[in-house]
Amino acid sequence: MPVPMSYTHKTDPAEVLLVSWCRTGDDTFTITARWPREHTFYLARHGRYDPLFLTETVRQTLPMLSHAAYDVPFGHQLLWKDFAWDIDPDELWDDGRDAHVELHITCSDVKYRKGRATALTLSVEATRAGRRLATARTRFTIQDRAVYERLRGPYADIASANARTLPLPPPSPTHETGRTRFQDVVLSCTDVPLRWQLRTDTSHPVLFDHPVDHAPGMLLLEAARQAAQAASQPRQTLVTGMSCDFTRYAELDAPCWITARALPDDPNGRRWMLVTAEQNGEEIFTSVVALYEVPIAL
Repeated sequence: MPVPMSYTHKTDPAEVLLVSWCRTGDDTFTITARWPREHTFYLARHGRYDPLFLTETVRQTLPMLSHAAYDVPFGHQLLWKDFAWDIDPDELWDDGRDAHVELHITCSDVKYRKGRATALTLSVEATRAGRRLATARTRFTIQDRAVYERLRGPYADIASANARTLPLPPPSPTHETGRTRFQDVVLSCTDVPLRWQLRTDTSHPVLFDHPVDHAPGMLLLEAARQAAQAASQPRQTLVTGMSCDFTRYAELDAPCWITARALPDDPNGRRWMLVTAEQNGEEIFTSVVALYEVPIAL
């Protein structure tokens, strides 16, 4: 069946990556996705598709399955708890065409209240041209609007929250963060090495496809990616995995500080970075980031 745009919680048709879906069992599904060869934000780099295409693809499956398969009404809030993914860089080669990806999804630990789902865990196996591309696992909870407003208090008002958004600090250099346009840089340098202020640009057409009352999870994932790449300079790296925990909302009205710290390499030589986000003196997000060092052609 086709995937309606509204089920992905996107308002720009060009940003919808999901194409079709079908149920293959009580809690199993197959979803097809298309990664456009030409995209304004998820850009090919080092001859490979952007690995964060995978994270946005999985993110879109959360509302899609919630509405289509678990009877969650529109207007309910989906809240990320954790998200881990790992991708094979050898299967990301840019062949000059749109990439077609198939997701095989199993839902588990499904919690219900009054006949609707309130929490889900998704396990994902992604393939491209019949070959294993990636795996992912994520858990999220679902709250109705009344509960969400009670928990968020004054921050639940989207217009008020956006009116309090901090002015944007200057962007870090594009060559350090792996971007080509300064508008896509989500970090701002500070006087402390490997510490940045998060740039929360609520006018960004991809990261803020529609108004929200806090910094979205995809912005934090992009910040983790850019921080890990900047911290690995001068090596040329590609992020090939993350293990993330979302503990608090990233608010729009206070500085959010991003830090990166190198972790020991694994036995296979893969590099690892720990990226954390802190706001108002509290840790709100952590991500262990895997980095693939791109071979330099001679």
